Amino acid sequence: MIEEINKCVKVLQDGGLIVYPTDTVWGIGCDATNPEAVQKVYALKKREVSKPLVCLVANQAMLERHVKEVPDVAYDIMDFATKPTTIVFDQPLGVADNLVAADNTLGIRVASDKFCQYLINKFRKPIVSTSANISGKITPKQFKDIDEEILKGVDYVVNLQNENYTPSPSSIIKLSNDGQVKVIRE
Repeated sequence: MIEEINKCVKVLQDGGLIVYPTDTVWGIGCDATNPEAVQKVYALKKREVSKPLVCLVANQAMLERHVKEVPDVAYDIMDFATKPTTIVFDQPLGVADNLVAADNTLGIRVASDKFCQYLINKFRKPIVSTSANISGKITPKQFKDIDEEILKGVDYVVNLQNENYTPSPSSIIKLSNDGQVKVIRE
């Protein structure tokens, strides 16, 4: 696993794209602070720039560096969630502008998967995480279901095809600094 992480870090540092296993489904990833890399993800997915992407952080400390104010309820949600949960926060900081939605929000998830945590810790920056599919197509449940166009369009494909789990997308909850909570996807 160390070798895979080192290869990924090199690609991410060079502004490249990876396909990697996340705590949910196989994802396309890049440096969340690099606008050119983020643009490559939109182009590969054929996704409208107005449809925001999610990013992963390794832990709550990294989350706090990339959100102006983390509402207290966010910690409760993270602590008590029974599955990976993406939280849409107001006023993200230190990420590529084209990753931030028009309303100045960003979906961020603290990775629960060991590979993702190690990768993000070693890279020391948030990583984009979006399902490894063309926008509008079915999210691949297993590595073998990833479209060849996606695999050929990235700079590195992580060689950890663990098919012994049943992935599902994360829950998504929007937390506004004014105290509003909205469940976007259970």
